[in-house]
Amino acid sequence: MFKKKQLADLIHELRGNENIIHWHELEPQDARTKPIPDSVDERIKAALQKRGISELYSHQHTAYETLQKGESMVAVTPTASGKTLCYNLPVLQAVAQDATSRALYLFPTKALAQDQKSELNEIIQEMGIDIKSFTYDGDTSPAIRQIVRTAGHIVITNPDMLHSAILPHHTKWVSLFENLKYIVIDELHTYRGVFGSHVANVIRRLKRICKFYGSNPVFICTSATIANPKELAEQLTGSPMRLINDNGAPRGRKHFVFYNPPIVNKPLNIRKSATVEVNSLAKEFLKNKIQTIVFARSRVRVEIILSHIQELVKHDIGAKSIRGYRGGYLPKQRREIERGLREGEILGVVSTNALELGVDIGQLQVCIMTGYPGSVASTWQQAGRAGRRHGEALILMVASSTPIDQYVVQNPDYFFERSPESARINPENLIILVDHLKCAAYELPFQEREEFGPLDVLDIMEYLVEEKVLHHNGDKFFWANQSFPASNISLRSASQENVVIVDQSDIANVRIIGEMDRFSAMTLLHDEAIYLHEGVQYQVEKLDWEHKKAYVREVDVEYYTDANLAVQLKVLEIDKTLSRRTTAIHYGDVAVNMMPTIFKKIKLTTFENVGYGQIHLPEEELHTSAAWLELKIVDPAVGTKLLEQLLLGIANVLRHIVPIHVMCDRNDIHVVSQIKAAHTQLPTIFLYDHYPGGIGLAEDVFRRFDDIKAAAKSLIRRCPCDDGCPSCIGSEIEGINAKLKSLELLDEL
Repeated sequence: MFKKKQLADLIHELRGNENIIHWHELEPQDARTKPIPDSVDERIKAALQKRGISELYSHQHTAYETLQKGESMVAVTPTASGKTLCYNLPVLQAVAQDATSRALYLFPTKALAQDQKSELNEIIQEMGIDIKSFTYDGDTSPAIRQIVRTAGHIVITNPDMLHSAILPHHTKWVSLFENLKYIVIDELHTYRGVFGSHVANVIRRLKRICKFYGSNPVFICTSATIANPKELAEQLTGSPMRLINDNGAPRGRKHFVFYNPPIVNKPLNIRKSATVEVNSLAKEFLKNKIQTIVFARSRVRVEIILSHIQELVKHDIGAKSIRGYRGGYLPKQRREIERGLREGEILGVVSTNALELGVDIGQLQVCIMTGYPGSVASTWQQAGRAGRRHGEALILMVASSTPIDQYVVQNPDYFFERSPESARINPENLIILVDHLKCAAYELPFQEREEFGPLDVLDIMEYLVEEKVLHHNGDKFFWANQSFPASNISLRSASQENVVIVDQSDIANVRIIGEMDRFSAMTLLHDEAIYLHEGVQYQVEKLDWEHKKAYVREVDVEYYTDANLAVQLKVLEIDKTLSRRTTAIHYGDVAVNMMPTIFKKIKLTTFENVGYGQIHLPEEELHTSAAWLELKIVDPAVGTKLLEQLLLGIANVLRHIVPIHVMCDRNDIHVVSQIKAAHTQLPTIFLYDHYPGGIGLAEDVFRRFDDIKAAAKSLIRRCPCDDGCPSCIGSEIEGINAKLKSLELLDEL
């Protein structure tokens, strides 16, 4: 008879596992509370009592007092510390005092908006006051939309809907904009890079419309831990902020464990697959009925891990008690999974970072990460999913063989002693700014001396007049075009033309299932590519590049596709230079010419190559910003071929190290090495922003190059391989000690 083990037993057993290379314990913490302020409406107090809340955590109390003074604020506390009450309490108080008051809630995803709405409605019901809160998104029916616009006290939406459906039609939302008292921006840390740069401009448009209707709302922002919350909140909203970070929420004991799979090939330092290790670890917890969440970095990986774990535990607890969760699942399905986790019917969930955000899934005991999530902030977010209340919790990070994973697990101090990264946005990116100025002029005529952020935009307005987009009359600029500007602008991409994905599996019901920016489409939507959507595989039958449409059909195949991209770079302008004896580091504008060449078919289970094909697409040019380092003096003993291989190895290390240091996704910044750069004929490594116009990442690389170089050297030096492997410089180079040579070359940089 199988005897069920407790989490404490399994933690004790795990301590003896030889693959554990670091064990970090976080001590439990008691709650710090203050009485609910006297000014809070008695009906709200009674509703909170029913929910077991008789006092406020210290940060909730500070937030309430700050907002009562009319100051905007940003609250930064860990996952599950009651941030929601920081905004729900003042908003409900405002409506209880004055029924005409309105609030606008912005969440980065629809799932989060739905989750918050149900929690808010429960409190409202218990209060017994007629406060109407509605979500307004793509799923809201036309009949409900009318009610939301005229009678909604609290409108819950996402930035995309605000940009394309609310602001352009502000005349239908008069009661909201005239009485808007609070704007809530939840999960602030998600607004970084291109998305954050767009949203900062959407907020500028929102404030402009509020001013037109005579309101001056206060901003309430909440964020997971990042290094610069106050700076990001001020940049995003254009308003001064008070930072609140005195977390008073309790915490149980947490064990944070780094697990490095065993080496299976010593000379090449190849380790056992992280996925295989995750599967067997998860199986152990699940068969003992311990609620567990497994995070994976991609949709494909989620589906692979899910099917393996379901197979492993089907006899112990039944395959149905393990579910997958990621973007692309239908809302109804996601609600059902969230409820199952809260109520304990579902024992395990395999998720992408979609569950990193604050969706309430109750108390899980174990969190397993398949590889390093990519940033300190993201890792703490995922870790916060375990032990959400008072109990003991275990967080396991299982490293893959990639340089970034090996660097983190072998430098635990880097992770545990380092503050999370800074989130960067660049609202003044010219492509993004011009797009939103068009939208702003469409919404309300633009005054000649009107401000839109810190830049003087008169030149841009005059340029748009020349382009016949605006009409200048007196001291105002009017919209003069037939088109509706917001519909052509995606907040998730800086390139204007997206490729629309058309599903024609059922000829009687042809439908659009998504869109993608054109630079990504080159490698993900070429003819014969396998595209994954909502757990379904589609094959691209034809990519009509001219009309920006990809026609797909549902298939069931055992492989996915991966494309190669040939890249050429031209330096257009050098803005900054740091010259050293043997090297120079530059920052400036570049033109990147990209051409996809071939694609490989890779088997889903074994990752072996099972075929390939040619890609026939025209070359695309991207103008962006880059940092680049060039070698002015090269040891003549190092031949051209050898130098080329060494540069490739160093570029491989930088590709993994840079995202850690500038807080971005691996796809946001690209690294290319050239044995002879076109403008100097010198050996050069380029690091460029993968977005038109750049978003400030390359400039950050330029500024922090010495830190990045030190981290790259540390990664190579600490790698246990003899002479180069996939976990550091890529592979060994015949005839020399490639590790030693790479370190010498990095020293010269």
